[in-house]
Amino acid sequence: MLPDLMYTRRGSGTPLVLLHGIGHRREAWDPVLDRLAEHFHVIAPDLSGFGQSPAYAGGVRYSMENACDHLADQFAEWGIVKPHVVGNSLGGAIALELGSRGLVSSVTALSPAGFFGPVGRVQALVPLFLLRITALLTPEPVLRFLAGRDWGRRLVGWVLYTHPERHGAKETYGDSLALKHATAFERTAREGVTYSFDNQVPVPTTIAWGTKDRILPYTQSRTARERLPQARHVDLPGSGHVPMADDPELVIRIIEKTVEAAQVRRAA
Repeated sequence: MLPDLMYTRRGSGTPLVLLHGIGHRREAWDPVLDRLAEHFHVIAPDLSGFGQSPAYAGGVRYSMENACDHLADQFAEWGIVKPHVVGNSLGGAIALELGSRGLVSSVTALSPAGFFGPVGRVQALVPLFLLRITALLTPEPVLRFLAGRDWGRRLVGWVLYTHPERHGAKETYGDSLALKHATAFERTAREGVTYSFDNQVPVPTTIAWGTKDRILPYTQSRTARERLPQARHVDLPGSGHVPMADDPELVIRIIEKTVEAAQVRRAA
């Protein structure tokens, strides 16, 4: 039995699930959550072993199959059926996998993992592990000190965001602690070393990529276009790897348009 996920739940109406990336937490969606909750029943979980959610038991793999089965069980637990799903990075890959299995009504994937070659795989994992090691080795009072200063927020977040200095001290410190205490980080990264997305997604799908992504560079969007020609592909000009913070207005519009496309298809 896999553990229940901790989550934030807001709004009413059409269900919309938001999935964060490796080493992050559900608060990654705070820049867009309240606005989305004006029109949707939004659920933003901490994935297992991240944020406040417990990790899988030691013998359970962090495979995409297990991630999808787990979320399908959680959908039932939350009382929702085939929600629209939005994911960033690892969460984007999971969102696409859910879509390929017909478990969701639409997919919006923001800089999703799974479209890198050998070089891109190393380019993604090296800075992530450097961030992880830095968080593990840095005492919490020092992380708090860095989060309280513009230059410290730039130092902590430059890999993930175009404008990390715009984040508040509380948010930056919380993200640093989430990365420091992410009990599933290494187990998830090990699965990511060999992961590649190469399925078809039969539901309305949008893939949006930050043009200044330093983890999964914008060039990987070309691979996504080749593998998923029927998806809608959108650029996020000037956004980094976590575009919800860099350009929340554009991200919201993209999500709403994807959901609208799914609703039009269903009505037809």
